[in-house]
Amino acid sequence: MATRVRKSYKFAFRSALFIAIILTIALWAFVWFSKMAEIQLLSISLFFIVVFLTSFILIQIRLEKYIYRRIKQIYDDVSLLESSSFTSGSVTTDMKTLTEEIEKFAKDKKIEIDTLKIREEYRKDFLGNISHELKTPLFTVQGYILTLLDGALEDKSVRKKYLQRAQKGVDRLIYIIKDLDLITKLEVGDLNLERSNFDIIELIQNVFDLLEIKAGKKKISLTFDMNYDTPIYVFGDRDKIQQVVSNLIVNSIKYGHRSGTTEVSIENLIRNKVIIRITDNGEGMSEEHVPRIFERFYRVDKSGSRKEGGSGLGLSIVKHIIEAHGEKIYVESVLDVGSEFSFTLEKADPNIELGTVSEKNN
Repeated sequence: MATRVRKSYKFAFRSALFIAIILTIALWAFVWFSKMAEIQLLSISLFFIVVFLTSFILIQIRLEKYIYRRIKQIYDDVSLLESSSFTSGSVTTDMKTLTEEIEKFAKDKKIEIDTLKIREEYRKDFLGNISHELKTPLFTVQGYILTLLDGALEDKSVRKKYLQRAQKGVDRLIYIIKDLDLITKLEVGDLNLERSNFDIIELIQNVFDLLEIKAGKKKISLTFDMNYDTPIYVFGDRDKIQQVVSNLIVNSIKYGHRSGTTEVSIENLIRNKVIIRITDNGEGMSEEHVPRIFERFYRVDKSGSRKEGGSGLGLSIVKHIIEAHGEKIYVESVLDVGSEFSFTLEKADPNIELGTVSEKNN
């Protein structure tokens, strides 16, 4: 479809008016000094009109022939780079409007370029992190196997010890790959959520029991903020929400101070929502890390956190699971004070019996 040109006559009108006024004043001055009384005011007025119309027509024609044609070419060239509605309307030849549209286009392109740069940096970080996460257990396994092949295989005690250590490296690789597979499914919407009503208090207590030994190694206390005497029912995928709670509590243990506390609270947010808060008094983190904490393989303390193990995908998985439920997750943290992760869930009516609802995460 051909681009329609919306013409502007402002420049031609103003220019013609300026020329007509100047020439008319010049004619009037000539008549005045020449004492040519026979030239009447009417003649001067007709002269003004003729000069104005002639100038207007000539200027407009020249503009359309040279300048407007080039403006249209600018639109056509830009439309090759931008498939949006840049040229969906008529092409304007008004300089102010044209300037505004070009500036808007340039601003949008700058934002797009900045976004691409950020994504490129993220891609580099991601590739660097994943290569590090994979090569560490791979080199560990390779080292033990090569040692066994070089002669240690004959020593039964060494053989068993090295094979056990190699197995740990393989287990870590499987752990990372499983988390990568899960997060990929979450991102592309290829994960089924099995939603049902369940008691969030009972689920959190189960996680406390599972992580009691891990927390005990650092003498970290896992506790509720108060006694919850009655169940609090929510609607969601029980297994996935348990993974969320487990990942967040493991994270609080990992970065918690020895003899510290991890506290969980459940509060009513709005009529049909509850918010679950997981608070610790551990290391915390500076403000610069907070926006990136849910990125895959992003670590606040790259050396220290690797000693604690894990795939580096825990918080990213948490965010994707919560968003797959259509809910929100928040984080607040202060360095050397502690962190609080919180997420919302839909409340369920305990008096209504609902079966499991299977749905595709899109």
